[in-house]
Amino acid sequence: MQRKFLIGVTGGLVAAVALGVYGTHLLSSPESTTELDAQSTVMVDGHKALAPGIVAGRVQSRYHPLPWVGPKVTEVSCPTGLKAVAGATVTCTGKKDGGKRLSIPVTVTKADADSVTWKFER
Repeated sequence: MQRKFLIGVTGGLVAAVALGVYGTHLLSSPESTTELDAQSTVMVDGHKALAPGIVAGRVQSRYHPLPWVGPKVTEVSCPTGLKAVAGATVTCTGKKDGGKRLSIPVTVTKADADSVTWKFER
C-alpha cells in the first residue's frame, strides 16, 4: 500500500513539474505573430509595417513574463515600425531596474499580406 502511494506522489510531482516547465515555455517565448490590420499597421518605406507602439508594448509585456524569466524592463520604445518583410529588423530600447538602458533587437521571421511573425532577443 505504501509503495503505491509513493509511486502516485512521485508521478504527481513529475506531472506538476512538467506542466510548470511547459507553462514557462509558453509564457516566455520571445516570438509573436501579429495580424496586420488598420489599427496595428503603418507604412515604412512603402511597406506595410507593424506600428512601433504595438511592437514596444508586446516586447515589454513578454520580456519579463515571470519572475525567473529575464530582467524587468520598462519604458520600451521602438524608433520606427517593424516592416512586414522577412529578415527586417528594428532595435527597440528599454530601461532595466536601476535605470540602465537596454537595446532589444527585433527581427521578422515570417510575413505575409495579413500577418507578421517576429521575435526579440532577450
